[in-house]
This record gives sequence, structure tokens and C-alpha cells, in this order.
Amino acid sequence: MKALQFTNGQVNIAEVPVPSRDDEALVRVLLSGICNTDLEIAKGYAGFEGTLGHEFVGVVEKAPARSGLEGKRVVGEINAGCGKCPLCRAKDPRHCLARSVLGIHGRDGAHAEFLSLPTENLVPVPDTVSDERAVFIEPLAAAYGIYEQVPLALHTRVAIIGDGKLGLLTALSYGATSSSCLLVGKHKEKLAIAEAAGVATCLLTELDTTAHRTFDVVVEASGSESGFATALDLVRPRGKIVLKSTFSGEPKWAASRVVVDEITIVGSRCGRFEPALKLLERGKLDLSPMISDEFRLADGVAAMRRAAEPGVLKVFLRP
Repeated sequence: MKALQFTNGQVNIAEVPVPSRDDEALVRVLLSGICNTDLEIAKGYAGFEGTLGHEFVGVVEKAPARSGLEGKRVVGEINAGCGKCPLCRAKDPRHCLARSVLGIHGRDGAHAEFLSLPTENLVPVPDTVSDERAVFIEPLAAAYGIYEQVPLALHTRVAIIGDGKLGLLTALSYGATSSSCLLVGKHKEKLAIAEAAGVATCLLTELDTTAHRTFDVVVEASGSESGFATALDLVRPRGKIVLKSTFSGEPKWAASRVVVDEITIVGSRCGRFEPALKLLERGKLDLSPMISDEFRLADGVAAMRRAAEPGVLKVFLRP
């Protein structure tokens, strides 16, 4: 089968064997989405080599432990745990020390014709949710993961740094129901997507110093080193900064400000799929403006270049 891989410092299309694990499901990929993490892996992030990709929707071809899933459209939780540790027994393998992560750590990913995952990772997709919307479930769940870690009430003052894919999804999922949310970014056309959903926005270059030290929670989703400095400027004393960015650089930050202002730093990675799936099923979240392009899997190298261009949002790969 064809797969988009990162090996020996290069992104390439390779012919590889169809995955075969007796204790896991085989999924035929219908559509996958290129994520900023894929782009960072291609720069050296996480030290991963193999098939890229962790956002997908597909059809189950084989499911030894759950034959009822065969023939159904599914999405998949990306963390595969050992199944034995306390975290796995509590049905939360996201931090299992022995976990593999689809397309990121120890497990070939979704930019391929087929992938393999444990059956317990698979979540059926309702008929009312299209393939193009289902691909967003994993990053939307990552945005929703903030709710698990930081209480966000209707009037919590929240600033979101970054108008890329994750920043927009965070703004769309929270900001449209909040009276106190601000999305800060660098691109008017991206900010317009949030504005159309009723979210307040501001260009980074126009951010007024009167906003400094006024937000209860600041979500850093810029994918850049400078995003953390902006978050520090905006968060109030004893406020919280939620870090969502993953990138290959080594950020510098003013630790003394964190100490003096008693700021809580929260790392936030993956979220649960059920809330994201229910949100999409209700049909109130229009994600079509976030789709920039679609490529054949065979043209995956060009798709990665396209996804890295300034201003581009979601790029799909279709086997």
C-alpha cells in the first residue's frame, strides 16, 4: 500500500506492507488531515520516523475483538496503551508510559491506505457527520480537552493565542457560547472565520496594552515560540496559561514572571472524542471555511508543502 512517510530526514511516498496485527482492527482510510504536528515532525519534533498522520476517518475492514464494527465508518483515539497499567485500567491510556501514538510515537499513522488500531480506540461515526467533518474530531477533541483540565464558565475571560487550525477550533467550540472570549492572530482572513461564529478577535499587531494582565485563562495555540510571551502578557496574576502548541524549537520564557504573578501553567494535549463527536452531530459548527485543499495520497509530498504555506488551514489527503 501507499503511505506518506518521514524517514531519513525526508518526507516521501513509500510502498509499505498493509499493517497486520492479530489483536487490532484494520481500518481502510477514507480521508486524513494534515496537522501542524505532522509538519513539526518533518522538522525533527518527537524524533519520529514512519508513516505520518493521526487525523482520519475510515471503514473497518477487520475487527477480531469487535466484529460488529466491520463495515462501519470510524474515527480513532490516537493513544494506544499497554492495557495493564492503572491508567489503562481506568480507560485513559493517554499518559500510559508504554503507549504508542498514531503517526507520532512508535506507531505508523493515518496518511496511508490502511492503518491499525486497537478496537477499543475506534469510535463509530454517525451517518449525519460527513467524512470531511469527521476528520476534525481528533483536533476538536484536543480543543475540548481544555475543559477537562481548566474550568471555563460562561463569564471566564479567555484569550486564545493563534489563528491556526487548533486556535480556531478552540475559539469556535468555546467562544461562540461565551461572552468573554478573544481570539488573537496574525491573519485577517482566518480571524474572519471566528468572527462569523460570533467570536471577538484582534490582530496581534493591534493588541492594546490595556488588555495585558486581564484574562483569567490564556490558551497558547500559536505553534510558535513567541506565543508564550504573548500569553504571559495577557494572563492576570494567579491566572492560568494552557499550552497547546507542539513544535520542534526550544522556547525561552520569563520564569520569574510566572513565579511573581503566581501563574499556573497547564500542558494540554489530547481530549476525549465523545464531546467533539456530539458537537459535530448537532450540526451547529460550520467547519467548511477551515478546509483549504485536498490532494490524492500519491501527491502527499506536495500536500505537505501546501499545508506549510502561510495562511493555509486544513489540507486533506484522500487515498
